[in-house]
Amino acid sequence: MIDLKEIQNKILIKENFYSLIIILIVFTLDRFSKIEILKNFDDNVFYINEFLNLSLIWNTGIGFGLLSFDSNLIYNLISGFIGLVVSALVYMAFKSDTEEKIFFSIIIGGALGNFYDRIIYKAVPDFIDLHYNSFHWFTFNVADIFITIGIFAYLFKGFLKGDKG
Repeated sequence: MIDLKEIQNKILIKENFYSLIIILIVFTLDRFSKIEILKNFDDNVFYINEFLNLSLIWNTGIGFGLLSFDSNLIYNLISGFIGLVVSALVYMAFKSDTEEKIFFSIIIGGALGNFYDRIIYKAVPDFIDLHYNSFHWFTFNVADIFITIGIFAYLFKGFLKGDKG
């Protein structure tokens, strides 16, 4: 039989509370950056230095503009898949040790920021344009930065753990 009290006790542990705080901080930083860009941007490229511009584009694909399609069906399928991935990450975060909870929380916070935009705007505003001369990296946003940091930290920990075992 399912013991609801035991499940509640596992959910309400201190580490999960800290994870929720991390998720909210990442989500808030992402939302703030996007609100400021959308509020103050006038469709021009804002030159910062020889390697960085702010240039608003609307991404209907997944991270870094990959898998962008004009089809509503494909967009909705990708959005549904992203929702499932976020749900799986939440589950994995609850089951993980404290250090991995932090990594998953960073990823979840960024993923929720982009997922929110997909639901509200039907696209994700990307605006950070890194470049060198005429080579431009994919335009991205603050959520993408956190997702990338969380993934690399998780993978790095896995490589370190693999060396010890």
